[in-house]
Order: sequence, then structure tokens, then C-alpha cells
Amino acid sequence: MTNGDLKYQYARLSVSEKLIVINVIVFIVMGLITALISPRFEEWFALPKDFFDFLMQPWSIVTYSFLHGGIFHIIWNMYVLYVAGRILLNLFDGRRFLNIYFLGVILGGLLFLLSYNIFPTLININASLIGASAGVMAVLIFVCTYIPNQEVRLIFFNVKLWQIGLFVVLMDLVQIPMGGNVGGRIAHLGGALLGYMYAKQLYNGKDIGEGFSKMIDAIANLFKKTEKKAPMKTVYKNRQSTATTSKANYDKQAHQKKIDAILDKISKSGYESLSKAEKDFLFKAGKED
Repeated sequence: MTNGDLKYQYARLSVSEKLIVINVIVFIVMGLITALISPRFEEWFALPKDFFDFLMQPWSIVTYSFLHGGIFHIIWNMYVLYVAGRILLNLFDGRRFLNIYFLGVILGGLLFLLSYNIFPTLININASLIGASAGVMAVLIFVCTYIPNQEVRLIFFNVKLWQIGLFVVLMDLVQIPMGGNVGGRIAHLGGALLGYMYAKQLYNGKDIGEGFSKMIDAIANLFKKTEKKAPMKTVYKNRQSTATTSKANYDKQAHQKKIDAILDKISKSGYESLSKAEKDFLFKAGKED
């Protein structure tokens, strides 16, 4: 397969699938670097528990999520991200998916830092945080909260999403006092909290990730080359173009109202309550976004 083919195949992936590919590539590259060059190289990207160490590598609040401790660690995280990501992207666009995921990563990391610098029993534990679990939990708990009555198949029986969300959160809460991966489980809960809050606020009409999107756009614009301003042109509007624009705006508003109505129906009665036409319409709308 040529380089062009790989780029084409990558471009066809959804945003969640692209994120999975990036995680897998980083896992392989990091494994090679730590094995052949320096076993401590990963420490520059893992999130340290000490707050002053974190100030020396602030990028680690995001980069830690691309590191994994072993093959089973990354396989499980990427599997859950794939399943939950498909559900989320059937409802919203890739931009909102990234907001939920990375805000979950950040809140999970901050909660990890806070807990290791406050709770006496954790202070003397030498630990750093790696793994995408906080972001994955944010995506999973978001869909479990936004469409709680949607049923999914688990091997031999169906369960509702809210039951899955409750189970995974309780599992982390129960296992924290037992020791082991305490920092990771605290980060999981931070991601879960973000997913829950995001879904609740979005259902009430408020997107808490809007400010995060604007900040990312502002940072991205700093790296863009300043484009030369085109010479001013005189533009003559005619009635036909105005009418075309008005019709396009009307169609767009009608399209969005139909999407909102279907999402409201899912929230109240579950995904299976939709007709085939409604499911097809929602799927196509997700692809267009």
C-alpha cells in the first residue's frame, strides 16, 4: 500500500477512529524508544504526581493520555473508545467529541494531581499517570447520561446505557480503598464527572466545551501563516442570490430542528423507538457533520 493510499484510508476514518490510530502509533513508537534508547524517555510525557514537577512539564496534562502501560491496557481503552465513540458520533459532530474527550483527559489529570497532593495516604506513593482512560470514561459516561435508556447488546442480553455507566463508576469507587491503581481510578472518576456534567448541561442547551473549542482555535491560528489580504472588490448583490441565501438558511434551520426533535425522542424513549427513516436521517446527518 502506497503512502497516498494510507493517507486516503486515514482521511476516511471518523474522528474517534483517527484518535485510536494515533494512540496505537504512539504506543508502538514509545515502546521502541524506551526499549532501544532510553527507558526514562516516557517520563517527559507522563503526568507526574508532584505539582512542581508538573509545572516543569505542563504539556503532560494532555500527553499522558497517549501513553499506555501495556498491550491489554491500550486494547481495552481503544475498544471502549471505539464503541462509545460510534454512539456519540451518531448524535454529534467530531468537534464536540474532541471537546468531551480532551476535557475529560484534563479534568481527570487535574483530579489526579489534586488527590496526590492533598490526601496523606497518597503523598508518599511514587506514581505518575498514563493512559487514555479519563477521556474514554468522559465519552462513555456522556452517552450513558445523554441517552440513558438506549439499549446495547452485551453477549447474551441487552442492557441500558445508564446501567453500564453506573456499573463502571461504582467499580472504580469500590476499588479505590483497596489500593492498586488509585491514581488511575481517581482520573477515571474525573473523566466520568466531566462526561456527566457535559451531557446534563448540553441537554439544557448549554455547551460547556464552547470556550475550550475557541481556545484551541486561537492556539491553532497562532501557527498559521498570515494570509495576504486580497484587494477590495465591489460586489453587486442581486435578488436571486439573496433569495438563494435565504432559502439555504431556511433549509439549514429546518434540518437542525428535525435533528433536535429526533435527539429529544431518543432521550425520552431510547434509540430503538426511532423509525427506520429517522435512524437513516440521523446517520446521514452525522456523516455530513
